[in-house]
Amino acid sequence: AALTGMSIVTQRLHGRINELDKRVDEVQLRVAQDYVTKGELSAIMERMEAHLIRIEEKMDKISLNCNK
Repeated sequence: AALTGMSIVTQRLHGRINELDKRVDEVQLRVAQDYVTKGELSAIMERMEAHLIRIEEKMDKISLNCNK
């Protein structure tokens, strides 16, 4: 049961990572097409970093809970 739970969690995390990867690709395309300003790109990257940090924190919590 624990392995199944970890598998489901891992699949969800991979799904989120793939979703973020697609978003990064969209940002790169937007930069190439629209030539966003440095300020706009900085804001986008800060939001992306915040998303990644939240995912990392969730992964840490999950791994800590599984090790109990």
